[in-house]
Amino acid sequence: MATDPSTPFFTERRSKERGRRAGCHTAGRTPHRPQLRNVPLTFPDPSPTSTHTGPSLGRYLDLAARLRLGAAALVLALTATGCTSSVGYLLQAGAGQLSLGLSAEPIREVVKHPDTPPRLRRLLWRVSDIKAFGERHGLRATESYEAYTALDRPAAVWVVSASRPLQFEPRTWGFPIVGSVPYLGWFDLDRARSYAAELQGEGWDVDVRGAGAYSTLGWFEDPVLSSMIPDGDDALGELANTLLHESAHATFYLAGQSILNESVASFVGDELAARWLAEESGATEAERRAYAEEQQASTDRREALRAAYLDLDALYRSNLPPAQKLAEKRQRLAALERQVEAKRPITNATLIQFRTYNAGIAELRALLAACGSSFPAFFAALAELRPAQFTIPQQEDLGPVLAPLARAGCR
Repeated sequence: MATDPSTPFFTERRSKERGRRAGCHTAGRTPHRPQLRNVPLTFPDPSPTSTHTGPSLGRYLDLAARLRLGAAALVLALTATGCTSSVGYLLQAGAGQLSLGLSAEPIREVVKHPDTPPRLRRLLWRVSDIKAFGERHGLRATESYEAYTALDRPAAVWVVSASRPLQFEPRTWGFPIVGSVPYLGWFDLDRARSYAAELQGEGWDVDVRGAGAYSTLGWFEDPVLSSMIPDGDDALGELANTLLHESAHATFYLAGQSILNESVASFVGDELAARWLAEESGATEAERRAYAEEQQASTDRREALRAAYLDLDALYRSNLPPAQKLAEKRQRLAALERQVEAKRPITNATLIQFRTYNAGIAELRALLAACGSSFPAFFAALAELRPAQFTIPQQEDLGPVLAPLARAGCR
């Protein structure tokens, strides 16, 4: 979501196609919930006798008031532009975001609570270190990730995307401020599936996937979510990658260019997480090895998806009749699903999401090198980009906009 996949206020964390943090890989697993407070994902009753130890009621009311005002402004804006069908979506997104905030506990309380498992306590202790490391490397300082929310579901949101069946042309949605986005996020899986079925009925290829995290771009105080922490020894590296990825969204965001935004965040998350793990994490050898193995597996998946995308793109551009293209497509996607051991059907919409998170990586690497491997200089260079430099919304070819920055020597 970003102010992307879930509403125009959120940018979601990468999917399984990108790496590992997608929620779908944890299907069926309920994260441990320290019994600090049993708060469902609805609005709690702010009883004066509550023993809640988290943020004050004043903060809740302030956040709730801001969300109500923001929702009202968006409704007015959408009504003015004839987009009233988006109002229900925006309201579920606002309610979902508010529920996460109201269910959050300050990390300093979670780590002290006797019911918190030692593994979770150790990982949460490192969150402030990861944030500080990111800020020293140019990431914007925010009030996010000071609290923890234990979800009763395996994903933070479910992201719906769509594509033409014989063309890699995404379905996009437009919103005020953030422009167009190629996906929508839902806090309820049934509603996500229902909306995907509507799109499929209109003739679109669709994809529904879980996302373990997303960013509100600094508009709100995002908590650490239990869905950000996978099982296994790779958890420390994965948590660092997720936090740094999402913090990159709060540092750099260009409206209407989700491919650039997500690719920048993925590149930054990968690069800085590797630095932190090597230099400052105090990770065990098992943790370093597990994270490296997961990153390699992610690279292997990306290569397989990239090859399939290029292969199918050539098929769609060929002069074969549509029926033959569809038959070839089904065969090739079935082979891809077997190759990557996919846990859900792969469609054009799936492959478009891979593209969204992995464009321009060579150009981003060249820009970082031109900046002397300095991420503050890297972000300063990206800040010079303007919408007029892009030929279309959701531009896939990032070379024409990124290469000049590198050639300029990161000035």
